[in-house]
Amino acid sequence: MKSKLFYSLFILSLVCSLQVQSQENKFFPSSDLTTVGAYYYPEHWDESQWERDIKKMAEMGFEFTHFAEFAWAQLEPHEGVYDFSWLDRAVALAAKYKLKVVMCTSTATPPVWLVRKHPDILKEHENGTKMDHGARQHASFSNNYYRSYALKMIEKLAEHYGNDNRICGWQLDNEPATNVDFGQDAQNRFRNWLKEQYENIETLNKAWGTNFWSGTYSTFDEINIPNHSQWGMNLYQRLDHSRFCDYETSSFLDEQARVIRKYATPSQWITSNYIPYYDARYIGASTELDFITYTRYMIYGEHQGIGKKGYRVGEYSRIAMANDYFRPLTPIYGVMELQPGQVNWGTINSQPLPGAVRLWLWHVFAGGSKFTCTYRFRAPIYGYEQYHYGIVGPDGVTPTPGGLEYQQFIKEIQVLRDSPSAGKIPQDYQNRKTAILYDPDNTVAINNNKQTLAWNTEAHILKYYKTLKALGAPVDFIRDTMNFQQYPVIVAPAFQQMSRQTIGKLTTYVKNGGNLVMSCRTGHQNELGHLWEAKHAEPLYELIGGEIEFYDLLRTYAPDTILMDDKKYAWTTWGDILNPDEATETWASYSGDFYSGKTAVTFNHLGKGSVTYVGADSHNGKLESEVLKKLFARLNIKTENYPEGVMTDYRDGFGIAVNYSDKPYQVELPAGTEIMIGEQPLGTADVLVWKLK
Repeated sequence: MKSKLFYSLFILSLVCSLQVQSQENKFFPSSDLTTVGAYYYPEHWDESQWERDIKKMAEMGFEFTHFAEFAWAQLEPHEGVYDFSWLDRAVALAAKYKLKVVMCTSTATPPVWLVRKHPDILKEHENGTKMDHGARQHASFSNNYYRSYALKMIEKLAEHYGNDNRICGWQLDNEPATNVDFGQDAQNRFRNWLKEQYENIETLNKAWGTNFWSGTYSTFDEINIPNHSQWGMNLYQRLDHSRFCDYETSSFLDEQARVIRKYATPSQWITSNYIPYYDARYIGASTELDFITYTRYMIYGEHQGIGKKGYRVGEYSRIAMANDYFRPLTPIYGVMELQPGQVNWGTINSQPLPGAVRLWLWHVFAGGSKFTCTYRFRAPIYGYEQYHYGIVGPDGVTPTPGGLEYQQFIKEIQVLRDSPSAGKIPQDYQNRKTAILYDPDNTVAINNNKQTLAWNTEAHILKYYKTLKALGAPVDFIRDTMNFQQYPVIVAPAFQQMSRQTIGKLTTYVKNGGNLVMSCRTGHQNELGHLWEAKHAEPLYELIGGEIEFYDLLRTYAPDTILMDDKKYAWTTWGDILNPDEATETWASYSGDFYSGKTAVTFNHLGKGSVTYVGADSHNGKLESEVLKKLFARLNIKTENYPEGVMTDYRDGFGIAVNYSDKPYQVELPAGTEIMIGEQPLGTADVLVWKLK
């Protein structure tokens, strides 16, 4: 039995497509295309400046603002004593200048009086030390008192603003993350969660394989939170603990939403903003939310980008992948925090290239986002995020370069709004629509037992994802509970834990005409994470048209090569050695070791469709790229050939191209195209928007 933890996520994904149109019309009129907002913290500034600031925000074209995210100490200065008067005045000023307000719950920053009176609410580390007041996200979602007391504060806030038509929506917490706590409440809640998932201890023992190393349990009360630093701890116990930690986050958000829902008008939406961690199961798992949003910062020293100065533009896949990952999980999505300029908290806080902020805004829009908000309107002059840019500088008046680029984007969106009609979406673009089959639970399981330190799950997936975007394919990240048949091609990269039900569903998809690409480490285990009691990955053999004889892992200093169409591709991290059936085509073979000549890549006809199995993880993704190109050509699916860093998407009848590369690019547009924004050739950090008549 696979854990029931995220069954709710799967149900949500099934109904998302039915909800999209109604949610758009209910919360965000389709004619608006998108809307733009900015965070504002009235409690940070002298009240005499509030009206000047909010008026300036409206004059720059912003349509909503964002209050009370970290203001619990101001909302409840003493236990049970609430003060909303200052916030009422701020909301009134926003309404005066026709700005809607996103109201936030302040659960990321409990007040010091609560922490000192109830120190047990603080997260406890594995070594027994505790976090303390003075930062954020230091209270534990697994502490029973904290959960209940936070809901009291949220209920007061919702009671006050839930029937207020100046409030357009609610943000729960801020960038909620996996709740890891080793306190006593967390221990008890973990045991109760396990009881709910497995129902009896025998089922748990089987799932965890506790006969190994005398690990058998007699009761749930004997189970502790696993010591993650202790060598050899039960892999499945660790995996379930990480699932539980994610559940604590998603369930706490659901509890908040249910409280707000008692008071909120139907026109007020409820969301939370997530950092796009691709091993986080809580993203999309809170079924009480109307939709989900993400946070994205592009320039903070961690990503080189393309070319010598690419770090000023950012890694081109970061917004694209977040768009394509979030969109299928939720009826609609937005971006709650997008970088306005230079930040302060990275390893090297460089200035973005002029035009980069506008580029990011358009890239967010290209994926289908219904709104974009930025942190923050005014640059802070004190606190941990001092030196972080805002839309205006520390004087509170002068627009920053990023602020001017936000203003430019807002004006350009109005050009699209004023367009008499949207354009057509090219059929070739729709024909290459591709899904990446993905489950964050799989990523966590692999990362708990990599087999080689050289393995990187996200980097492996990006080799396929970046190629698909270079081919001009629209991409959705989907779960195995979603509809497969709408996609001409599905890629399943390193989908290691796979149930027979999923294998059967993929087999039906292929036999009905679908084209499946599977990579190494796919289907090697069942849904429990156990190896099959059969030949290695044997349940896949019908799909791939052959056997996987064994796998190999090389030393990083001694890579070998794969030969495909007279070209060599280096690999190290993982190689599945294949033995294809007679009717299955060999596309590539290994060289350089005792299994030289053995098959590395296969192509198998099955029913009306095909299965391509890529047995190795190449060094730089060029093998994966060539396999996908060959496959699309074999399927007679017309593709593009965009250089690295250039991507195009269509939404609402508009085509959008963005350029993160260090060279100009001439975008080949269909005949009859009307350019709405930008010009050819497309320069670095530039944007082109068009519609096809």
